[in-house]
Amino acid sequence: MTEALIVRRWRRYGADRLYVTAESGARVGCVDLQSGEVIVDEPILEAGVRKAAQAYLRSYVTELVLPFQVEGGLEELDELRALDGDVYEPGVRTRASSVRVRLDALTTQGWHVVHSVPLGRQGTVVDHLLIGPGGIFTVRECAHPGQHIVVRKRTMTVDGEPVAYQRDARLEASRVQALLRAAVGSQLTVRAVLVLQGIVDMAPGERPDDVLVMARSDVPGSFLNLLERIEPPRVDAIAAIARQRTTWSR
Repeated sequence: MTEALIVRRWRRYGADRLYVTAESGARVGCVDLQSGEVIVDEPILEAGVRKAAQAYLRSYVTELVLPFQVEGGLEELDELRALDGDVYEPGVRTRASSVRVRLDALTTQGWHVVHSVPLGRQGTVVDHLLIGPGGIFTVRECAHPGQHIVVRKRTMTVDGEPVAYQRDARLEASRVQALLRAAVGSQLTVRAVLVLQGIVDMAPGERPDDVLVMARSDVPGSFLNLLERIEPPRVDAIAAIARQRTTWSR
């Protein structure tokens, strides 16, 4: 089955990239024209992304639409995405996503991950709670494949429309921090993390101060680069408390 790919160029803040999306807006991959790095969500797509990028650079247009042959078509891609756990719905937080798999990879480096943490009795669920040497983090993913996400210190927009992701993540981390402090019996800090899927526009000087914003490809590497803030025995003790349902039912 033949699908159409759309190739667009994005140049800002010293970056120069080609973004390749499907007709539906779902992200297929991107090419960093400075480093030559190719990033794809599924390995089966890498050859197609490379060919699409080459065709774009030869065409001298601002946007290129071209067919892309994928054996099995969208059905095969849907199966791959299901295996990886992705939910490709623009504007919807992906609860079962490959971020879960990426976070779980940190467990070999002394981190603990608690998924689907229920807060109180109102049905609120924290996607992921990450506890490790680099600190304690609530992690939520917001998926907008193919859409432009502009991140500023206190605001965020998706294709020009304001979204409250930073505020919601901040409140979520604050609530988790209060409950965890009460259960542990000591002061600790919980920081919010937003993992974004889309074409992200975030200048270094505009990074939010209280919410850590990153792309899915930055997981788990960004956490491994953090300085140690919590000693391993304390990490294990906090994680054990975090896994108790009574910790979150207060």
